[in-house]
Amino acid sequence: IGFETTTPPTAHLLLEIRRRGLTRVSVLCNHVLTPPAIRSILEDSAEGPGLDGLVGPAHVSVVIGSAPYHPLAESYKMPIVIAGFEPLDVLQAILMLIRQVNDGRHTVENEYTRAVVQGGNLRALEAMQETFEVRDSFEWRGLGSIPASGLRLRKSYADLDAERRYSMEYQTVADHKACECAAVLRGQREPKDCKVFGTACTPETPLGACMVSSEGACAAYFTYGRNLRTSG
Repeated sequence: IGFETTTPPTAHLLLEIRRRGLTRVSVLCNHVLTPPAIRSILEDSAEGPGLDGLVGPAHVSVVIGSAPYHPLAESYKMPIVIAGFEPLDVLQAILMLIRQVNDGRHTVENEYTRAVVQGGNLRALEAMQETFEVRDSFEWRGLGSIPASGLRLRKSYADLDAERRYSMEYQTVADHKACECAAVLRGQREPKDCKVFGTACTPETPLGACMVSSEGACAAYFTYGRNLRTSG
């Protein structure tokens, strides 16, 4: 499970399983793709309050490179800056976005040049290409079904595919009715706007995808945003 960041290890695992001729191994693939998810959010933002720019993800971009973001920037007139993890990386990326907005530009810029290149990690991409193919659609928590946004094992690896091997079918799990995660993911709400934020929904008792992961918007706001409000 995971984005392009965690997909290469699974791909190399499959290659190694095949090389060793192992048969008592099955892989259930829930790897997802970042650009289609961004496209879905940008499609929705056209009907909402809108977004001024995007900070591109660091680790994902190390794998896929900066090239996949160019069609998004062009199609939606959206400034995109790929940023690293350090505080100065994020601040520099925000400054670069502000300059693009002020100049009326909408291009892809790479602040994280020490790790991200245009074409990405070729070895990782080759391994992914050999072992995976794109699904017609995939169900995301908080975002619903997004076309061409998930991966599955290629037919040449069907003997290792748990879905095919055990005739497994996906079942949609409905989001909690009170959860505003979908709106938070799309930039239409802040975590504090959700009625269950910080009460019924906490990192210890998460109700939505934004609170499950420590990197989720609500989890981060719960940990750091509350402190800022208290100190302010």
